[in-house]
Amino acid sequence: MAKLGVCSWSLAPRDPQEIAARLKSLGIPRVQLALVPCMESAAWRGGIDFLRGEGIEILSGMLAFAGEDYTTLESIARTGGVRSDQHWARNLDRALSIADLAEQSGIPLVTFHGGFLPHGRDIAVRASMLDRLRTVADIFAARGVAIALETGQESAATLLAALEELDRPGVGVNFDPANMILYGMGDPVEAIEQLAPRLRQVHIKDACATEVPGRWGTEVPVGEGQVRWREFLALALGVDLVIERESGSGCNQDLVRARDLVRGLVPTIA
Repeated sequence: MAKLGVCSWSLAPRDPQEIAARLKSLGIPRVQLALVPCMESAAWRGGIDFLRGEGIEILSGMLAFAGEDYTTLESIARTGGVRSDQHWARNLDRALSIADLAEQSGIPLVTFHGGFLPHGRDIAVRASMLDRLRTVADIFAARGVAIALETGQESAATLLAALEELDRPGVGVNFDPANMILYGMGDPVEAIEQLAPRLRQVHIKDACATEVPGRWGTEVPVGEGQVRWREFLALALGVDLVIERESGSGCNQDLVRARDLVRGLVPTIA
């Protein structure tokens, strides 16, 4: 049965104790946990065991790569995911550490942004990125941990073609409908239909498209954007739904609103 969770970073927590308290107040005892702080911050060491001791289920983990610059679309295109030559050695080490942590902690799925995958098959940077993604996929597979690439930075058709070329059938998709809109990469309902066979998890996030080419769209509270939620959720079957809110004020109210919308449209969700 599909379950409802919340992304830990959407809670803006200072420590695992805050995650547990916020999730309990929301009545959602499940989380997608940002894993890098668990490796690199003293305040988060032991956080996974603490959360489980508080009755919080860790649905999945999130791997953030070093050197990512979200200042502009151009900067994140250069630095996102595995694309950066400058940060690849560090990111390979990070992938190894996070894969070990996920294996040791029994976290079944880790998601991340692969980076902007070029559309043409004959582009050298595409080949390099796919080689790096194969390396990362093999690291996690060797530890029995599934991975999923987050959507948004390329069209569904481009991502599907890249997954086929990647030739790692276990690599899935963490579908974020808002990202499709934020990056101008297509309609989320049409995109999830194309990517359904590779679907592993869905982020519940909303957005409005930009009116200025070359700029991001705008993230908005769930239900106020352009995601057609009834149609979308009817296609997001059998996978966990994880609420994400990355910008804007009134975060807790926005999380409550997202929770209520999902439960209203998917009454069978745990």
